[in-house]
Amino acid sequence: MGQNSVAASMMLVDPRAFPWEAFETFGGRLQAMLATLSGGQLWRLITPDFLHFSWTHLIFNSVMLWFLGSQIEWMDGRGRLLALFVVASLVSNVAQYLVAGPLFGGLSGVVYAALAYCWLSQRRWPRFQFPPALVTFALIWLVLGYTPLPEMLGVGRMANEAHLGGFLAGLACAAVLPPRRRRA
Repeated sequence: MGQNSVAASMMLVDPRAFPWEAFETFGGRLQAMLATLSGGQLWRLITPDFLHFSWTHLIFNSVMLWFLGSQIEWMDGRGRLLALFVVASLVSNVAQYLVAGPLFGGLSGVVYAALAYCWLSQRRWPRFQFPPALVTFALIWLVLGYTPLPEMLGVGRMANEAHLGGFLAGLACAAVLPPRRRRA
């Protein structure tokens, strides 16, 4: 991880461009991120979403994004889905990077944002089809991510800050963006 040039080009910060000690402190991570972004590499704020570490990780995230995202697109429009994707990517990727460094990836932050968006905006105007237990499961999984249980089960380390950041970004988007009423 971090040695493959394609993967390294998709991380928020290329770990090969800085001494590893830079990632050991919050200040070092922040400085490396600011140096990367000031160099014009703004795509790195989004591209960690497209890194996945197993087929199951990729399939689960893709299916959940399709399930929730297609409903958001249908009910609230493509622009709303794109805005949610970008906001969730920025918040979840930056949060995960600042807490843990550059070795992470996945769409989980965006999936958590879509779930939070659907759940909260559903309370204003019911229009999404998903089981309410899905939010409960996601929140339990979020909390369990902060324990050693996922590693003990062989799932590996989870991008907890990406999950939490995405969920909060989704709630914020649902609170700020009014539901779009479809014309009959």
